[in-house]
Amino acid sequence: MGRFLVYRLLRTIPATWAIVSLVFLLSRTLPTDVLLGQALTDKGLGSRSITAAEREATLLRVQQRFGLAGPVFYFSRTHSNTGTVWQWNGTDNQYHRWLSNAVQGDLGQSYRSGQPVTAVLAEALRFTLPLTTSAALLATLLSVALALWLVCGGPALLLSILYGIDALPLFVVALGLLLLLANPDFISLFPAYGMGQQATKNAPWNVQIGSYLYYSALPLASLVLVKLPSLVVQLYDALRHELGANYATTARAKGLSGYQVATRHALRNAMLPIIALLTDLLPALVAGAVVVEVIFALPGMGRLLADAAAAHDFPVLVGGVLLVAVMRLLGLVVADMLYFLTDPRIRLQA
Repeated sequence: MGRFLVYRLLRTIPATWAIVSLVFLLSRTLPTDVLLGQALTDKGLGSRSITAAEREATLLRVQQRFGLAGPVFYFSRTHSNTGTVWQWNGTDNQYHRWLSNAVQGDLGQSYRSGQPVTAVLAEALRFTLPLTTSAALLATLLSVALALWLVCGGPALLLSILYGIDALPLFVVALGLLLLLANPDFISLFPAYGMGQQATKNAPWNVQIGSYLYYSALPLASLVLVKLPSLVVQLYDALRHELGANYATTARAKGLSGYQVATRHALRNAMLPIIALLTDLLPALVAGAVVVEVIFALPGMGRLLADAAAAHDFPVLVGGVLLVAVMRLLGLVVADMLYFLTDPRIRLQA
């Protein structure tokens, strides 16, 4: 098992490196005029014409500050009268410096705030991880409970409701909950936005937890409702298939109830088809839900990456892509581990 997981890890690391490298190189196609305009605005020079010397000096300072000086990659292409010439730049290039720093945990500085990218990502994850982890756990537990209920004789109407929810995009579900349960003109049970951190900053821990649950109820419900239908339907179909197998018939012949057969014998085998769905939730735990975080004004990873893309804050964007790619890698490894633990036949074949 250990050798197999190491092999999978070594196979997925190059793909992760290639994706992040591509995003980094694409980020270097941004014209420096964007950063130059921001620097001039910060210095109060954006409203008047500047001389060529001021422009060049400011541009040089911006390039040195954000590591944009020098060639982008190990080789570059130049055009001359004799045609295209390829030049080898050695290790003195932007990509090599970024990769060397990234291996040491330094992802650069944000173009907008000047803060380290790791600090910006950590601050966003402080809001995203509790919300998305709670949503993943709650969706998993509810899907198992509802699938068992349906397979043991639950109402068929529940499946129709789940199919209807599955047809709705996330922003419709989030806006629907917002209009129904956070609307002063209808039912105002929950706050419409924010996390209430400032109001309970110095309050006791139980008050902070209560406030967090109160403010995160609607975002959490939105994420769970969107993930729930696919998990329940997949698990329900898998349970029906397993309950028709010979071992399930034998268990019923021995006097076990339908619920006992489903929980003791069929559930473990039925979990195999949805393991991949469950591990797909891991990258979402880090990336967050952009739609939910924008609608409910949550300062999480999804909103951070969306704002970084809109503001051309590419160090933050590249750091976020690296983090999501690493979580995708971890999701593949966790999926393999769960397959090994769930089905002994896979372990014997490996």
